[in-house]
Amino acid sequence: MAYLCKVEICGVDTSKLPVLNSEQTIALFQQYQNGAQDAREQLIYSNLRLVLSVIQRFANRNENADDLFQVGCIGLMKAIDNFDLKFEVRFSTYAVPMILGEVRRYLRDNTPMRVSRTLRDIAYKALQMREQLTAEFGREPGVDQIAKELELPVEEVCAALDAIQEPVSLYDPIYNDGGDPIYIMDQVKDTKNTDFQWLENIAIQQALDKLTPREQHIIDMRFFQGKTQMEVADEIAISQAQVSRLEKGALQSMRKYV
Repeated sequence: MAYLCKVEICGVDTSKLPVLNSEQTIALFQQYQNGAQDAREQLIYSNLRLVLSVIQRFANRNENADDLFQVGCIGLMKAIDNFDLKFEVRFSTYAVPMILGEVRRYLRDNTPMRVSRTLRDIAYKALQMREQLTAEFGREPGVDQIAKELELPVEEVCAALDAIQEPVSLYDPIYNDGGDPIYIMDQVKDTKNTDFQWLENIAIQQALDKLTPREQHIIDMRFFQGKTQMEVADEIAISQAQVSRLEKGALQSMRKYV
């Protein structure tokens, strides 16, 4: 999408944003936690590039880049307000999961899919716990660990998280080595239209081609349109007995080729 290389977003020229080193970030947090609100503004402004880098993960979605950026900024501000230097992790490590979580919540709330309130509540608690444990241990926890902290069955947490997953298109690419991409559709097995069924359909069509136009019309109405013999008889102005006789003859003829 266009915002992968976007310079200006929400009126902010991202090419001119400052970048703080670790010492400068720590100093600003110390000032902010001592009550200096201007330090908070500096922390927000100097980490907007971090928000931009996070929303690039959603480049394959048809979402407005400015909207995602603003939502990501809310996650950034939450991360700044909740960050503690005692965590002994880089601020970016702490902030990314919170920005991601905010964006994902926004996308889930705006999806056309409807999920029960109970499942949604469990999923939100699980996501909050995942963010909390990620910030605490510096790595993403497993579902079993999240379920243990929430005192819920693992199956229930899995079901809730699955229920709020964003729908994907069968035409979303999953691999591209520079040549033809592989889409999700290419990895889905078709259990209905098997090779045997394709061959059978071809054989039926070839057998139909051997019939007279009248016989083809009768077979089409009877077996493809689902009409009764009486309805067929009324449509082509012959008796039901004649329809029955023509139908049987046509089927016998087709069996020679199928």
